Amino acid sequence: MNTSPQAAAGQEGSRLRRQALGEFVRSARARITPQMAGLPEGLRRRTPGLRREEVAQLCGISVTWYTWIEQGREVSVSPSVWSRIAGVLQLARAERAYLFDLADCADPQHDRGDANGVPGTLQACVDAIQAPAYVLDRAWNVLAYNEPLRELFDDWPRRDPEPNLLRYIFLDPAARDLVVDWDQRARRVVAEFRADAGAHLDEPAVLALIDGLNRQSPVFAHWWTRHAVVEREGGVREFQHPAKGRLAYQQITFRLATHPDLKLVMLLSGAAQGGQGG
Repeated sequence: MNTSPQAAAGQEGSRLRRQALGEFVRSARARITPQMAGLPEGLRRRTPGLRREEVAQLCGISVTWYTWIEQGREVSVSPSVWSRIAGVLQLARAERAYLFDLADCADPQHDRGDANGVPGTLQACVDAIQAPAYVLDRAWNVLAYNEPLRELFDDWPRRDPEPNLLRYIFLDPAARDLVVDWDQRARRVVAEFRADAGAHLDEPAVLALIDGLNRQSPVFAHWWTRHAVVEREGGVREFQHPAKGRLAYQQITFRLATHPDLKLVMLLSGAAQGGQGG
């Protein structure tokens, strides 16, 4: 059977990614000594790094399977196994992110240390922005926001002890009055959230959010079952503010380099009429 050029390019890209992953893991293994891994030094070694069988044993996987990973073979590896490999090889934050990028899967331990809040420096950055701005985690909880955002949303983040953008859009009656073209925006944000949360649908916080919205919002439940997926493209956002009237902003979203699961969203005033992103 003939293979299309696109499929052939995809297969070659996968092969190169597996090869790079194997070389990276092998290089990381070479720099970890038995003492660093908590193993006895034992007999003299020709190389100072761990042996493949030692890494496999520490990770709880077979030597053959681990060898295939280093050889760049096509093997199915779960996120939890990649996490154990990253731990045994003592990868730094950037190295761990690189490993999971090459493995094309989500890191189950990613940013768990920030589960109880956003670093104070990030809140300070949001406060320094003159335009309405806020930070979302992967469950679209609002971790930080500034005063212009609070004023635009008519004090919503302050009156909600655990502000969540999806719960606001679908469960707070004020959202239907504030957000212009609410029906269209609601449909799109469901598709955007599915794209954001696709790799984390088994996490308790994400599951609880989806379950609650499916039970409490027929609109969310309707669009969630459609399985639409779109990127968060940005564009013009219009609001009918109770005191200031009709307002238009250009929405821009950034992924944070130090916290890739967090998004910094800014609403810039003076938006030109145009794009229809979510």
